[in-house]
Order: sequence, then C-alpha cells, then structure tokens
Amino acid sequence: MAIGARDNIDRELVRKYAKLKMDNPETTKLVDTQTMLDAMNDYANMQREMITLDKKLKEICSNVTCKSVKYMRINFNPPRRRQ
Repeated sequence: MAIGARDNIDRELVRKYAKLKMDNPETTKLVDTQTMLDAMNDYANMQREMITLDKKLKEICSNVTCKSVKYMRINFNPPRRRQ
C-alpha cells in the first residue's frame, strides 16, 4: 500500500516542498535531535495505526454491506402457455 498525497492540493504541496533544501545550520541547534526523532517515530506509529484502522473499517463496512444485500430469484424460463 502506498502512502502519499490523497488529493491535488497535497500533491502540489509535496511537489513544491520536495525541492527545498535547508542551508541554515544555526536552526539545527534550536531543536534537540533525539526529541525530533522521537516525534517523528510517534508520528510514524500514529500513521501506521491510522492505515490499519482504515483497512479494518473498510473491511467491516464491506462485510456489513454484503450481509445486508437481499438477492432476488430471477426466473429465466418464461411461463408456458396454457393449452
């Protein structure tokens, strides 16, 4: 399963910011590296759980839909004429 932008706005933002580079080393001193890595790990775990929940929700919804469908019997043989 691919993870990425879901709509056009997100895709355009990804294209815009994919080419940006950080050339200012002073800003790296403002944030603790371990804190940043922990935050990224938490975000990745949350995203993974959201994908899992989304998958389970789709499965449950499809099961409910399938079980609530009522099929009609269709007779393909036309009735015979009485003689």
